[in-house]
Order: sequence, then C-alpha cells, then structure tokens
Amino acid sequence: MNKFENSKTNFFKIPPVHKILNLPVAQQLIDRYGHLIVVNAVRDILAEYRYNQKKKSNNNKIISYNDIIKLLKARISSETKDSLIPILNLSGIILHSNFGRALLPKIALKKTVDVLGSNYNLEYDVQTGKRSDRENHIEKKLCSLIGAEAVTIVNNNAAAVMLILNTLARRKEVLISRGELIEIGGSFRLPDIMKSSDCILREIGTTNRTNLSDYEDAVKSKTGLIFKAYSSNFTISGYTKIVDEKDLVNLSKKTNLPFVIDLGSGSIIDLSKMGFKFEPTPYDKLKLGVDLVTFSGDKLMGGPQCGIIAGRADLIKKINKNAMKRAMRCDKYTIAALYSVLKIYQNPMKAINEIPTLRFLTRTKDEIREQAERIYNIIEPLFREQIKVKIVNCFSQMGSGALPNLSIPSVGIAFKHCDKKKNGLFPIKFAEKLRKLPTPIIGRINDSTLVLDLRCLEKETDLIRQLQSLKNV
Repeated sequence: MNKFENSKTNFFKIPPVHKILNLPVAQQLIDRYGHLIVVNAVRDILAEYRYNQKKKSNNNKIISYNDIIKLLKARISSETKDSLIPILNLSGIILHSNFGRALLPKIALKKTVDVLGSNYNLEYDVQTGKRSDRENHIEKKLCSLIGAEAVTIVNNNAAAVMLILNTLARRKEVLISRGELIEIGGSFRLPDIMKSSDCILREIGTTNRTNLSDYEDAVKSKTGLIFKAYSSNFTISGYTKIVDEKDLVNLSKKTNLPFVIDLGSGSIIDLSKMGFKFEPTPYDKLKLGVDLVTFSGDKLMGGPQCGIIAGRADLIKKINKNAMKRAMRCDKYTIAALYSVLKIYQNPMKAINEIPTLRFLTRTKDEIREQAERIYNIIEPLFREQIKVKIVNCFSQMGSGALPNLSIPSVGIAFKHCDKKKNGLFPIKFAEKLRKLPTPIIGRINDSTLVLDLRCLEKETDLIRQLQSLKNV
C-alpha cells in the first residue's frame, strides 16, 4: 500500500460527526455552548485532520474519539473566551487610543446603565406628547459652556469634519495650509477625509510658511470654505510662519466664506489655570469669530467618543439637514454619557476631581511617589532574588494627539534583571508575562528596563494582586 492509499484508508476510519456529537462529553458541551458552536468545531477539527493527512502522507496516526474530544474542549474554550477584558494601563499614556481613550466618570457610568436598561425620553417630549430631538438633552448645556449659538454631535471627530465639508463645500474648494494636512492614528489622513466628503483640496502656502496673501489669492468663485486643522501629534519649528486666526476671521467675513477650525482635542476648561501650557478651547475660537469648531468628546474633554460641531446656528441647521447626519448620529449611550459629563463641567472645580482624564492629568508627582513607595515595599521582596525593583522618575504623556509636546513628570516602578547579561531580552519577556496575567499589566520598555508608570493607577491593590499572582503564570 503506497502513502496516498494509506492516507485514504485513514479517512475511512475518521469517526462520523453524528457519533461524536452523541458522546456524553459532546452533549455536555452542547448544553453549555449550543449545538452550532460544537458541530462547527467538530467539523473544523476533522477538516484539519484530513488536510494534515494529505499534506503529510507519512503520518499514519488515526484520530480517535479521545483525540477529538480533547481538541474539541480546547477549541471551544479558545473560541468562547472573552476577548474584551480589563487591563491596567501603566504605560504612562493617559488617553491611550488602543485602550479606549477617556475613562468615564462614575456619574456618567451610572446614567448610561440606567438609560440602556430602561425606557427614557430620548426623543420624546413628555410635556407635549410629541417627538423631540435627542440632542436637546445636551445642546443647551454645551452651548452655555463654550459660548456657541448651536451645536450638533456625531459619532467621532473625523465624522464631524466630513459632515461639515460635505454640507458647506461639496464639489467646491477648501482652502487649507500645507502644514496642516495631518495624518492621525491608523494612517487616517485629512486629505482622504476631504476627498470622501466630495470637496476639492486647495493647498495654501508651503509646509513651513503660509501668508495671508496665500489665502487671499486662492479665493475664487469655486471656493467653499476656509479650513484650519490643529496639529495633533507633531510640531513644525524653525523658519516658520502661520496666519493669525483673527486675519482669517476677517477674510472669511469679507469673502462670505465660512471659517472652520478642527481643534481635534478641544478642552472645555482653561488648562493653564492648572499649571499647564495654554490649550485653545472651543470658547476661545468662537469668541474670536470663527464660524464653526470641531473637537472630540473623548480626548481632553474626558467624555464618550463623539465629534462635536459648534458655532453659528444657521450653519448647524444646514448640517443637520444633510442626509449623512442620520448615518453619523450618536446613540443613546453617547447622549446619556455626554449629558452627565456636561453636568459635571457646570462646576469646573468639580470636573477636575470627578472626570478621570483631568484627575490623571493633575495628579502631583509627590502623590504618585507616595503610592509608588507603598507598592514597592510590598512587591520588592517578591522579586529580590532575580529582578531588581526600583522606584524611578519618569514622564507621562496625554496621548491620542492631545497636548503632543507636554511631558508630565511622574513616578514609576522599574524592573531590571539582576544579571546584566540577561538584560537584553528580559524586559520583552517580562512584559509578555505581565500581559498574560488575569488582568494584564501594560507598561513600557526603556533602556533594558520595564517601567510601570503609576500616573493612571488609582487602586494600587489591583496592581499588587496581579504582581503577586505572577508565580502562577
């Protein structure tokens, strides 16, 4: 018998699917996970066996019922394992895009659960008994906070920009400085958004220098609006020049063209009052005379993911009539969370304490060091024999393109191998161990050292418990 015939013979010895499903263990799995999951897993296992038999014709092993059950348990366990799990963000990045950006304050979490679990007057006016607008719950509060005539919200800031461009400059030119043609996370580029919005990009000036005359010369009958985008993750320094926004406001009034600014990560409160570099707020831009501003709800604002458009009421009205708005509108989760966050912002000092993003940002280095010392005293003896544990000074970042040039003094706990010869791969392997913990710990590697930045750690017992369980990993 040749190898092919031997493999073919093994195929006839494969247990049939219906007999496998009738086994007591398989029946228990069906009761727990459902028939579809189990039968698909069995078919996949048998298909893989047949494939391997054809590929490796010298493999004479016949798959048994016990082999199948063992593989079945492992496959179903893997397929039904929860893929969305909590982690400890000790990377030093407050708004980590990969971790979901801003954490919601407790009051917003409670309101969201209530709204999702019950019937609420999302689009219903209980006074008149008629349909209303879901954005009524947030518009008045937001307008009051940022000095806007009107606002509207969509699912994220990219959608906000796209909706404005498609409404106000469809098939028309949009004037923008070359130095502002940004690319954000995920290789998402502003020129691509403009193209998708069915408008025409009209680059002004050069990468490093743009003059008012560049804008003036570019204004034609086919011009739709003047656009400015704030650089979210880079700076241009040296021989540079940008046009004063007041001059662009005057040009927009003179030419009757809307002037739109994309702030990206607009802050509702003045961060300079908390000791940080001044960050332009939507209020500042609208007060200056800008027609519309856009910004994210889940960055410096510390709320749910959404894109906020604020400014002139007549322009907002046009935007809301665009058919794309329906496709981009926010769900009741976002409305409930944003509503709660805006209520907090009505008392700015309360906001600093209750909104996690602002609380993490304003934690003092002394406070974090005290926390580091408490954690160090407990965990250092656990690693003493092989790993050198040390309290170190480090720097945190805001993340997600917010405050790109700000390095925030912080304190962390560093892990380094006692044997210098093993330091090369140690931080990579140790980081992998931390990621395999029941609650993965995410730090950062710096100079053969794994550093856990404690700026975003509030419950230190969570970290201690996970590190104590390392022996089981």
